[in-house]
Amino acid sequence: MTFTKESIKQEVHDKGVEFIRLEFTDMLGDTKNVELPIEELESVLENEAMFDSSSISGFSDIQESDMYLYPDLSTFKVLPSTVDEDPVARFICDIYTTDGTPFEGDPRYILKRAMKEAAEMGYTVNVGPEPEFFLFKLNDEGYPIKKMNDRGGYFDASPIDKGDKVRRDIVRTLKKFGFEMEASHHEVAMGQHEINFRFDDMLRAADNIQTFKSVVKDVATNHDYHATFMPKPIAGENGSGMHCHLSLFKDGESVFCDEKDEDGISVTMKHFMGGILKHAPGIAAITNPNVNSYKRLVPGYEAPVSIAWSHSNRSCMIRVPSTRGKGTRFEVRNPDPTANPYLALAVTIQAGLEGIRNKVDPGAAETRNLYEVHDDTVPTLPTNLKEALTALRKDKVLMNALGDHTSNIYLDEKEEEWTEYSLQVSQWETDKYMNK
Repeated sequence: MTFTKESIKQEVHDKGVEFIRLEFTDMLGDTKNVELPIEELESVLENEAMFDSSSISGFSDIQESDMYLYPDLSTFKVLPSTVDEDPVARFICDIYTTDGTPFEGDPRYILKRAMKEAAEMGYTVNVGPEPEFFLFKLNDEGYPIKKMNDRGGYFDASPIDKGDKVRRDIVRTLKKFGFEMEASHHEVAMGQHEINFRFDDMLRAADNIQTFKSVVKDVATNHDYHATFMPKPIAGENGSGMHCHLSLFKDGESVFCDEKDEDGISVTMKHFMGGILKHAPGIAAITNPNVNSYKRLVPGYEAPVSIAWSHSNRSCMIRVPSTRGKGTRFEVRNPDPTANPYLALAVTIQAGLEGIRNKVDPGAAETRNLYEVHDDTVPTLPTNLKEALTALRKDKVLMNALGDHTSNIYLDEKEEEWTEYSLQVSQWETDKYMNK
């Protein structure tokens, strides 16, 4: 739906909206917001809403803290009552500096740069994300505890699956946001769930991921559960991923499909995959952004470990589903839902475009179970955050995709996170070594 300033004013009036929520995303992927009374709507629509950015991760120093929130009118939505009981209108915003230029550290702007580069090559990119999450119980004080909401498994039904009612309310709420829903089900691990929504262009897909995560958390709380997107909350169980299905179009036609090819996929698609595989170690620093991310990327738990592609082999980083025609696509399986979706898509797409420009060969499709291959014939994803950060620092394509501002601050902050983790002594270490 296309919104204008006048149609927004009319809807706000008709629905008795009292507050305006201006949302944006920081460098680490956390949704932030500034809330204003409805009397400020005119100034908001004129791009005059200012905020102090000095305390926002990855933004600015104290001496240059003033920035503006420019609302993207296409993201306007009066929030459903399941999210907020008060009548609140939401906009997703872009960040601008005081001289009227886009802020180079705004994750949304970084993704827009990648989209522009794709457009200059004649391409549009569609993304279908699949974020997974766990539901945990709350204690009497309302804080999450490590007790899952059920003991269900993959595709289990009620009463074993006790999250079905939560998922239904999530789906109902997302539909009110305009999402086109596809399916919801219990995932492999106990207490783990997945809800799929329709693909969209890169920017809208990233916006949708952020909205999805907020809705899941809000609705789960309404059911007295805590929803977490932590990649590996329970040792010995499958972790939560955010598989991303990518497809490339030119003039409305898929450039990934080639009916003359034995596999039905084009050379362009292979080169695009080749670019992503080539830059996979550095990409992981963005798509798998924290210490816990790498406890999911281990053999035996359906998460990829090997930098390779396949048709149906889920031990590979990239999988090509059997659908052809306009539905020809591939699935990047290593991202997890703690990633900043704007940055994750930006570096992935830039790597793919670089693969097309340089005709990067992805190699042959793997048919082996790579969890059982114990040699160096197939490269592997980083085993920890430190390895990924080192790879990112050396990757000029990805550093340029992020820009100087974000790449340097991101590396500094994440390396500090790694140092902090390295100084901790876990219970496992105490149990293992105390009596040695």
